Amino acid sequence: MATIQNFEDIEAWQKARELTRAIYACSGKGAFAKDFALRDQIRRAVISIMSNISEGFERGGSAEFSQFLSIAKGSAGEVESQLYIALDQRYITEGEFDSLLTIVSSTKKLISGFMNRNSERLPRCLRRG
Repeated sequence: MATIQNFEDIEAWQKARELTRAIYACSGKGAFAKDFALRDQIRRAVISIMSNISEGFERGGSAEFSQFLSIAKGSAGEVESQLYIALDQRYITEGEFDSLLTIVSSTKKLISGFMNRNSERLPRCLRRG
């Protein structure tokens, strides 16, 4: 496994960036763009994913990084839930929903995998589960 030098090297961050671009694109058009509450909330949540991965990495400590990854994963779940709202309000099509849900799912899996690898470096008393 290659050593990660920068947060930009983290595959989960890269996938979160892809998700952010996609969320901004779909939430910036049509009726979705006019629903300021949902548009702003889903954008804040997707921003949180990238931000927490990068902030946790830059903090330098394994235990702290794990906490930030956990927050990032929670934000991904929030985005997922908000996509259902967008679908139910017909702001996005089934096809857009499916495509976005695939990216969210991939992002969550990458974060979980990274959390598991990171937790192996923690002292036993700080490990989850």
